[in-house]
Amino acid sequence: MTTPQDYVQQKAAASGSSFYYAFLFLPPPRRAAITAFYAFCREVDDVVDEMRDPGVAATKLAWWQTEVGRAYAGQPTHPVMQALMPWTGEFGIEARHLLAVIEGCQMDLAQTRYLDFAQLERYCHLVAGVVGEVSARIFGQTAPQTTAYAHTLGLAFQLTNIIRDVGEDARRDRIYLPVNELQRFDVKAHEVLKGVYSDRFTALMRFQAERAHRLYDEALALLPAADRRAQKPGLMMASIYRTLLREIEAEHFQVLHQRIALTPLRKFWLAWKMQALGRF
Repeated sequence: MTTPQDYVQQKAAASGSSFYYAFLFLPPPRRAAITAFYAFCREVDDVVDEMRDPGVAATKLAWWQTEVGRAYAGQPTHPVMQALMPWTGEFGIEARHLLAVIEGCQMDLAQTRYLDFAQLERYCHLVAGVVGEVSARIFGQTAPQTTAYAHTLGLAFQLTNIIRDVGEDARRDRIYLPVNELQRFDVKAHEVLKGVYSDRFTALMRFQAERAHRLYDEALALLPAADRRAQKPGLMMASIYRTLLREIEAEHFQVLHQRIALTPLRKFWLAWKMQALGRF
């Protein structure tokens, strides 16, 4: 019989995500907590990614909201929540954190365009900033300022994802690049949706990448020295994500027809280098 712990382990490993490589170096209790939390994020995210019918997806997300309430009342029914609940007290994981992630996924159902960066930032706060905040707690945060670091790093990760996935998102009729920035660089939405490259598109993407790099620098500057060792898993992910961003830049933002990715071996090497040597 599959235990809740088996279930979340399989869910996390199957994603092939950079996050998974960072978990490998954690002590068992923290690894169990972050694996369960990450599996929760994957579950609710998959509702949107695998959506055929928006009505069904909305119903599923509403079910997850109810399940979070049930779980915090002591009656989790889903294996992800059964695996996560034993760690919520120890690591300060609150219902509001989980509900914020669900709210971000609900935004995905209701919205396929973002007028400006402020609007996009609100979405990123829910689906990535809050995830960063919870992760920092699980990794062993001691200083309050580490929360600001975690939110800023989460935003940098999400912007990197958005840059990588422009083509993939366009095929789902989604454009996360802010409308006013498309206009500023004279890139038409239909060009993005049809996968048309241009110097204008490259300039727009360079602008997005520069903002992401600024956020990585800002996040690292915010991390208190006292928490640097504990937050190594986040720094591993920063190393992996920033390397991916540089790879995309080196390929001149050819993201409309393909998904540029790092090999598992390279991700593991970057994670190990940060763990063993403490550097990017």
